[in-house]
Amino acid sequence: MAKDTGTAPAPRPAAQVRNVALVGHAGAGKTTLAEALLVATGALPRAGRIEDGTTCLDTEEVEIRQQRSVSLGVATVERDGHRLTLLDTPGSPDFVGELRAGLRAADAALFVVSAVNGVDVTTVALWEECAAVGMPRAVVITQLDRARADVEDAIRLCQQLLGEGVYPLHLLERGPDGAVRGLVSLLEPHVDAPDADRLRGELIEGIIGESEDETLMERYLAGDELAVADLVSDLETAVARGHFHPVLCVSALTGVGVPELLDLLVSAFPCPMEHGCPQVSRPDGSSAAPMACDPDGPLVAEVVKTTTDPYLGRVSLVRVFSGTLRPDLPIHVSGHGMTERGHPDHDVDERLAAISTPMGAILRPVPACPAGDICAVARLTSAETGDTLSSPDDPRLVPPWNLPTPQLPVAVEASSRADEDRLAGALARLVAEDPTVRLERRADTGQLLLWCVGEAHAEVLLERLRVRHGVAVATVPVRVPMVETLAGPARVTGRHVKQSGGHGQYAVVVVEAEPGPPGSGIVFEQRIVGGTVPSQFHGSVEKGIRAQAERGISGDRPIVDIHVTLVDGKAHSVDSSDASFQAAGSLALREVAAAAGTQVLEPWCEVDVVVPAEYVGAVMSDLSGRRARVTGSDADPDRDRTTVRAEVPEVELLSYPGVLRSVTHGTGSFTRRPLGYEPAPPSVAAVPA
Repeated sequence: MAKDTGTAPAPRPAAQVRNVALVGHAGAGKTTLAEALLVATGALPRAGRIEDGTTCLDTEEVEIRQQRSVSLGVATVERDGHRLTLLDTPGSPDFVGELRAGLRAADAALFVVSAVNGVDVTTVALWEECAAVGMPRAVVITQLDRARADVEDAIRLCQQLLGEGVYPLHLLERGPDGAVRGLVSLLEPHVDAPDADRLRGELIEGIIGESEDETLMERYLAGDELAVADLVSDLETAVARGHFHPVLCVSALTGVGVPELLDLLVSAFPCPMEHGCPQVSRPDGSSAAPMACDPDGPLVAEVVKTTTDPYLGRVSLVRVFSGTLRPDLPIHVSGHGMTERGHPDHDVDERLAAISTPMGAILRPVPACPAGDICAVARLTSAETGDTLSSPDDPRLVPPWNLPTPQLPVAVEASSRADEDRLAGALARLVAEDPTVRLERRADTGQLLLWCVGEAHAEVLLERLRVRHGVAVATVPVRVPMVETLAGPARVTGRHVKQSGGHGQYAVVVVEAEPGPPGSGIVFEQRIVGGTVPSQFHGSVEKGIRAQAERGISGDRPIVDIHVTLVDGKAHSVDSSDASFQAAGSLALREVAAAAGTQVLEPWCEVDVVVPAEYVGAVMSDLSGRRARVTGSDADPDRDRTTVRAEVPEVELLSYPGVLRSVTHGTGSFTRRPLGYEPAPPSVAAVPA
């Protein structure tokens, strides 16, 4: 990010603040719509183009190259004395973490639907996700001027697929050539157009059905003409309650509908006080009093996005729920700690530096950021995405938003020695920026894994390592850790005898070994009779067996789940030692493996796949081709979702995130849990360790 000399919109009371997330599938026109809104408010002199890489909100090199948003873009503007913050969210399911961060910072969601492509399953899934948390929603139909645009059909699909409460606010005014020239408000009486009376009646009934004025319905049913001003005043209440969803039509290229949309955002979208604040606790887990959107209340703010700037360092995008942020204010940073993802717990006191209002990549200083507003704070060295900022005298903790579990492992290696020296720091910054990433160094394979949400997410992370953090990495195939166990029982003698002058080495052990139950590990016992192996060397034999089992017999596959019994042996009064019997134990295990043979085992996982009911058949068919065992399914008719439970070899899950996304059109998700090891088929066992 960078600074400029432009003037930022002044801080406003919460009643004059609107925080709106633009939501929708990739290609629906969210960023283009945001550009049009910025131009219409005077924040930009002219709109940038995605094709030229000149938009205000898509500034990362990877976004310009791919011509799509991959991170949350934020811009704050003024409109009719109101402070309006637009949060442009990515449309790809791979970046759902950025989407949910935008929803956390916003007080309402504006769903962007293409008049060409209509409503897809991803949009429906996002709509249901917002409905589940009570997020107020509206719909804007875009790309009116494109070939094959069918606005009426798009509105019909919205009403059909998004559920009740979806009402168009306008009719389209078309020219002789069929092009959209303007909008006609259905709130105005006596609109001369087909179906106008029916549509206006449905719209008015939807608005006054949510109104707090019970006399409006009586007046309407009595045939009284309701004033437009009365309807507009109730429109905000209807939208804020989350059951009424107005539909607008906008052409970002011609400007049709842009003023009407801005008027709707200001007059009908809820302010932060109406949307409410999340519950808070204290860092020790104890409860805290509920907070309100009060600039004079206790400070509670949340980091919803983190980026790294080469000049400013770490930049945190912060939503203030209570209190007021000011430069030089001492604060307490509380982290939830997601150690499984590389985010340790932390409670640190810091002091704020400058506070700015974001305009895409531009930061414009402001004197304060009161409750309900969004700002950017530079140089918070310990703050990560999802952390809470509060007063050192009264620390609070906001619960984290729901994050997807990354299921796609990508093995990375530094491309050079210089890159290797910088890799650890770069990965730490990457994880701090993106809480959907999990970093793992696997002890069993030695590989460094970046766990990602999907292939597009992985590509962006590698690009950020290269461009933003200056570290080049190479990707290598992910190795699934195989192990071995004995194929049968055996009785062998391990002899370690060496004499080269002076004290020699002498140890002879006789062991019996057999496969153990799955998950039993290495079980060692002794049945020595007569002291043929002195008791002080029993532990030495066990140590040698365990060390050899960990190293493995062939390649680097450890030996697991065996039962070894020391039954006999020989010792020398002078030449026997701890080292000698360790060596004999190690040799005995190799002899057992040679005599009994070994069997390669591969790891399996328990998998829960959650998909819309219509895709259950396709998911089960795909799982059967992955050697999976389907163990059951549970239907949730209220959410039209089915959970398919299965047991799947881990090697078959390496490519599963992308396949599941393809099969379910981006609506499926899955989680996994280690199940244990099972015999691998010859084709898998033959892969070199």
